[in-house]
Amino acid sequence: MDADRTVLIVTNTRRPEAIEAARRTAQSLLDHGLGVAAPEDEWPALGIDAIAAVDAETEGAAAKGCELVVVLGGDGTLLRGAERARGTGVPLLGVNLGHVGFLAELEREDLEEVVEAVVARDYRVEHRMTVDARVLADGQEVAHTWALNEVTVEKAPEDRMLELLVALDGRPLSRWLCDGVVCATPTGSTAYAFSAGGPIIWPEVEAMLLVPLSAHALFARPLVTAPTSFIVIESVAPAKQGVLWADGRRAFTLPHSARIEVRRHPEPVSFARLRDAPFTDRLVAKFALPIDGWRGAAEGRR
Repeated sequence: MDADRTVLIVTNTRRPEAIEAARRTAQSLLDHGLGVAAPEDEWPALGIDAIAAVDAETEGAAAKGCELVVVLGGDGTLLRGAERARGTGVPLLGVNLGHVGFLAELEREDLEEVVEAVVARDYRVEHRMTVDARVLADGQEVAHTWALNEVTVEKAPEDRMLELLVALDGRPLSRWLCDGVVCATPTGSTAYAFSAGGPIIWPEVEAMLLVPLSAHALFARPLVTAPTSFIVIESVAPAKQGVLWADGRRAFTLPHSARIEVRRHPEPVSFARLRDAPFTDRLVAKFALPIDGWRGAAEGRR
């Protein structure tokens, strides 16, 4: 075994096909002399003694010292893989075993290619921006988190709507009576923000996306802001609380009259890519877009 090369495998252990794929991938990597690790809460499901069980509780601890994180599952599993790798700079390589699986580059039939590429180090690394969110009450920080896709301010289940005042770069923008607000990255533009009516932003574009949720206002369109933008969301109605969600995975109950500050996080998430397919092809494949009748690129057009 190459002690200098270890791959962390993150698996959706609720799906039998994902467990089987993880076992086959892990065994192939072991057969090629690489070390393999799995988070300790997933390790028993894989059933291979040669796999090392690593810390699953501390953010980033599982991927420490690893070369790569191979994620087998859907987008939710890949977001969990991002938590496992947080703070280490270790890239994620996603294999979709879920439904749409927009974050994952490869599909289940590509598992053999994954192993070959990992063994040969035949992949490139790209970086995706993340967002930072702070919650303050009476000027004191009460919560602090980050997100790869988005942070959302949403009404609590018992509340009907929130009344939110949104400001950009130190200037008030608008006041909305709404179900909430989504603050998304380009990566997250195909997730919750897209479902809420926001535009799709190409991954190479550095920007933040602000999307109101069911706002009762004339000015309630999605906004694409600069990557340097400083977004502030203030709860105006003191009787309402609401919830802050980060990537739909980490929830924080908001205090009354909360102030939420959202900006670009200085630390991106790294992805390993095996192919150089254009983002347009990914959209067509993942959303099954109709392209019949396309005649190809015009000769000489630049």
